[in-house]
Amino acid sequence: MSSISVIIPVYRDTDALARTLAVTDFGGAGVAEVIVASTREDAESLAPLRAAHPEVLWIDAPRGRASQMNAGAAKASGSWLLFLHADTRLPDGWPSAIADAERRAGVVVGCFRFALDSPRLVARAIEIGVRLRVALFGLPYGDQAIFVRREAFDAIGGYSPLPIMEDVDLVRRLRETGRLWPASYVAVTSARRWERLGWFRVTAQHLRLIVLYFLGVAPERLKCSHAD
Repeated sequence: MSSISVIIPVYRDTDALARTLAVTDFGGAGVAEVIVASTREDAESLAPLRAAHPEVLWIDAPRGRASQMNAGAAKASGSWLLFLHADTRLPDGWPSAIADAERRAGVVVGCFRFALDSPRLVARAIEIGVRLRVALFGLPYGDQAIFVRREAFDAIGGYSPLPIMEDVDLVRRLRETGRLWPASYVAVTSARRWERLGWFRVTAQHLRLIVLYFLGVAPERLKCSHAD
């Protein structure tokens, strides 16, 4: 299969990145490189991790997930770009999901199946909701480890410089050029944000943001009301 560049944007998430680098097999078939795009603010906290992982390409970028992922893509050599959140864990054999997408005509973008690392029933309900959103509307979020054909990514100019909803914007523009491939492989995301801010609050906020986004509210305004 073609080569894969894994791009991980990081901002004040050193512990999550350390776990991801420790447990994920990035030496699988087709993996060209792993690129971590961080800000200068994280230089001190990331220094031990950089020393422990010389195989990773570490780059500095302006703060902002979109700008950090674009900076990583600019350094990437792979024909597929996989954008991975620091707190999302890829499954064993994950390159096969991209190989499956590559074999399907017209596919330019894909995603993994969403799961949370919580045993609670509310987590299962959220997972079902995400699968319905992807099945009905073809709209995965960034925590589903979106992967993109490099040529398609370049053709649309990469991520738009948005403070929020940059993942939805990217997928929408890519789907104008080709198909989305929802892989059956499961990527597991940390439930820490739901646990810290409240399961109902975070879920309701996600629903509110996507509705307002499609009603035309500017991402800059949406960012102001987004809880971290």
